[in-house]
Amino acid sequence: MIAIGVGCRRGISAEAVIALVRRAGMGADGLFTLDSKSNEAGLIEAAKILGLPIHFLPSASLRAMDDDIVTRSDHSLQATGIASVAEASALVGAGKNARLILPKISGDGVSCAVAAGDAP
Repeated sequence: MIAIGVGCRRGISAEAVIALVRRAGMGADGLFTLDSKSNEAGLIEAAKILGLPIHFLPSASLRAMDDDIVTRSDHSLQATGIASVAEASALVGAGKNARLILPKISGDGVSCAVAAGDAP
C-alpha cells in the first residue's frame, strides 16, 4: 500500500494539490488527510482528477503517529494538534508496518508525504 498524506490551508486549489502530488513523483493507492478537511473542495477535486480515492482520518489516529513524524511543524501542531498532518496521514493510510518513503514536502499552501505499508 502506498499512501499519500496531504495537509493544506483552507481554500486550497485543486491545481496546487495536484502539482505537489505530482512533484512527489510516486504512484499511490489513495490520498489521506485529516477529517476536518472533508469539506475542502480543492482537495476533493484534486483526488478526482488524479483518479485516487480520498480518505478523511480522525485526528486521534493522526496524533498517535507523533513519535514517527520526521518533519515537525510548529504551525501544524498549534493549528491541529498534529506535528505533521501530511506525514501522520500517510503513515495511518499505509497501515501496518508503515514507513515514510518521502518525508513531507511543501509548496503553495500544500504539504504531502508518502508512506508504504501493509494496509489492514
